[in-house]
Amino acid sequence: MNFYLERFGFQSPKFTDLPYPNLKLVIVIPCFNEPDLLRSLKSIYACDLGDFAVEVITVINAGLVHSQEIKDKNRATLEECSAWATTINTSQLQFKFIHEENLPKKHAGVGLARKIGMDEAVARFELLKINGIIVCFDADATCDKNFLIEVNNHFQYNTNSPGCSVYYEHPIEGTEFQQEIYDGIMQYELHLRYYNQALNYCNLPYAYHTVGSSMAVRSEIYQAQGGMNKRKAGEDFYFIHKIIAVGGFTELKSTRIIPSPRISDRVPFGTGKAVGDWIESQSTAMLTYQFEIFNILKAFVSIVDGLYQTSLEDIDMKLSPAAEEGLKRFLKEQLFEEKLSEVRKNSKDLKSFQKRFFRWFDAFKVLKFVHFMRDFKYENRVLYPEVNLLFESAFGLPASVSMREQLELLREIERK
Repeated sequence: MNFYLERFGFQSPKFTDLPYPNLKLVIVIPCFNEPDLLRSLKSIYACDLGDFAVEVITVINAGLVHSQEIKDKNRATLEECSAWATTINTSQLQFKFIHEENLPKKHAGVGLARKIGMDEAVARFELLKINGIIVCFDADATCDKNFLIEVNNHFQYNTNSPGCSVYYEHPIEGTEFQQEIYDGIMQYELHLRYYNQALNYCNLPYAYHTVGSSMAVRSEIYQAQGGMNKRKAGEDFYFIHKIIAVGGFTELKSTRIIPSPRISDRVPFGTGKAVGDWIESQSTAMLTYQFEIFNILKAFVSIVDGLYQTSLEDIDMKLSPAAEEGLKRFLKEQLFEEKLSEVRKNSKDLKSFQKRFFRWFDAFKVLKFVHFMRDFKYENRVLYPEVNLLFESAFGLPASVSMREQLELLREIERK
């Protein structure tokens, strides 16, 4: 066993058989009380294959706290998918399953399930002594046929990339779900893309999507960053931003993950919860952060280089009195002066100052800032007009006629 697995692994590896020598990708899928895991596995099975091997490890999991009904459903899923896998497994594409139904109450959840699977992927690569690619997927997602080949190609071409986010699109029309679910997911995805592009507008170094079913990382980087966390929700956000901080993070845009738009109560927040809450509210329009918050954030980011040698009080950000008051209150709450002094003290030049500053003023702190300003003065507003403000300020584009048009345009912008 290697150092990472011995020190940080949740448990000993489950599989001891030697992988196919040309193993390049291990796909990890957490599965909890899922009604149709087989659909997701078949989507991967339908992918075009290259001259390399792939393993798919599904962690069918539940905790001590979960009901016997859920555990019985998990066992039925395991039986169904295992029987299917035995008929189609080859040396080039293997489907494997880990069954855990008594995970500790404190940690049982999606973060621990991902960790178990990703740690197992490390062990598989270690048997071959290679730095393979760990790919995250979800038990209700599907993918384009070129998914496996494009993930492998991406890391072959981007040799210095520690990890990547994969382009995704939720289905926003069809007959599988009620129309209100499609309406809800269209608006929620628009909100996600609006937020991501607003961070990009602010010139922040971590404007990337953080979707658990749409990310991949090199095994050695995964180990060096301490592996996946055990959070019961938001595990993807915290994990991806650790990888982004390494530098050289990339985006894979030549293929597509298709997450489900369904309502879900499996985690306390996220896509399924957001859509369910919106439908329950019986609102016609989803709310989002005021774009003015990002104008304030952009002004602050623009003076970061100046903070290397100049105090905040001596820099005019040309903000309104209310905006300046909110920003200063937030920075005081975050012990900004002390942190700035510490960052300066440990920076040998401007470049190292920038790196250390944004390691402190990271994506989580930016989200805290956005929430602080929302609660301070800039309450959430209807999504549609705020996205149009983004279009005008960031891209010089005229207002769109509908939210669907806004989403399609943001998808086009982000896939370029």
